[in-house]
Amino acid sequence: MLHRRRVLGQRITDYRRAAGLSQDQLADAIGMERRSIQRYERAERDPRFSDLVRIADAIGVPLADLVR
Repeated sequence: MLHRRRVLGQRITDYRRAAGLSQDQLADAIGMERRSIQRYERAERDPRFSDLVRIADAIGVPLADLVR
């Protein structure tokens, strides 16, 4: 489980950076605190499904690519 969380966190980081967004910019775009983005990227928390959908939309990738 932790391995999957780490892989997801790394994907969020990679796609966010590829979209040219900082953690602050992503958080602002989806109405979330930067701390939450940090926790997801560091694999400290599992994101809720609704958060994953908003993150995928904001960084411009299909949800399936984010969570595959």
